[in-house]
Amino acid sequence: MFKGLGGLGDMTKMMKAAQEMQGKMAQLQEEMENITVEGRAGAGLVTVTATAKGELTGLSIDPSIFQAEEKEVAEDLILAAVKDALAQATARAQAEMAKITEGLGLPPDFKMPF
Repeated sequence: MFKGLGGLGDMTKMMKAAQEMQGKMAQLQEEMENITVEGRAGAGLVTVTATAKGELTGLSIDPSIFQAEEKEVAEDLILAAVKDALAQATARAQAEMAKITEGLGLPPDFKMPF
């Protein structure tokens, strides 16, 4: 009876897989708010904490860097730690995303549009 429908069964499977992925993506978005990473600079003199979504949540600065003549060094360390934390957040988010998309047969370097 359904022989003339060709690849419609494959389309149904694909739609079901897309719906499952959408649910997993929504769950991952929630989980990424709870995954934290730390960026460090100056051998740990400055530490920045961020969520995997890239939201900065904490900053720790060793008091030894607060010397007036080393203001630029302190600023550079803070900026480096922030950049490190955001880079780690992006990497962690991509790793979590890869776990979801690996079953879809997408290329490993495929970037989702969201």
